[in-house]
Amino acid sequence: MSLWRQKLNNIWRFANPVKFLAVTEKVLPSLWVCALLCLFVGLGWGFFITPDDYRQGSTVKIIFLHVPAALMAINCWILMFVASLIWFIRRHHVSALMARASAPVGILMTLIALFTGALWGQPMWGTWWAWDPRLTSFLILFLFYLGYVALWEAIENPDVAADLTSVLCLVGSVFAFLSRYAVLFWNQGLHQGATLSLDKEENIHDIFFFPLLLCMAGFVLLSVALVLYRTGTEIRARRIRLYYVNEGRGE
Repeated sequence: MSLWRQKLNNIWRFANPVKFLAVTEKVLPSLWVCALLCLFVGLGWGFFITPDDYRQGSTVKIIFLHVPAALMAINCWILMFVASLIWFIRRHHVSALMARASAPVGILMTLIALFTGALWGQPMWGTWWAWDPRLTSFLILFLFYLGYVALWEAIENPDVAADLTSVLCLVGSVFAFLSRYAVLFWNQGLHQGATLSLDKEENIHDIFFFPLLLCMAGFVLLSVALVLYRTGTEIRARRIRLYYVNEGRGE
């Protein structure tokens, strides 16, 4: 137990804003380089080297943007969920600020997923939008993202804002879960099944599989880099606000 307690204490050290900033400043340059490299190779390979699909034609190549973006749109909310739980349990401000920093990244990823999904749906389904269960739950998740950001901006007290947005995040996690598994719950939906699966028979061909993995790695690294960078920005902004508040009090 002492070993696990020691490891847990090592993790909680990063709740210290000074140590968090020190670590992220060292890690971020490598993250940016790896993310851009994966995206450059993955997207270049996917869009310019892979052949057209025999049924979907060149439209199939939208998966190199759509699938990674949809993955990170959901995972950003999961990150917010975990950070919100930590805020409730441990009251670490870094966790609350990380949740806040993750929301705009999640909005960006959700917009990319919705836009590329519409581009794919128009030639495949004959419509830009369908009230498919997975699409609808994804749209609701996007609205929760917007509501989360708006709630942070509407409340001046940062601790109260963190409490209320954490509650909203916990509620919105239902739609993050539905966005991921709606295809399994409602088989009658238009949305296709999982692109990647543990069942080899359901996976896409290796010609598309390997560049897609690179694109997914690029989106993951890019999202992590953006969240860490924005969290550092939120920490510095909080310090500035506290400084002016203390100056106003004459301290």
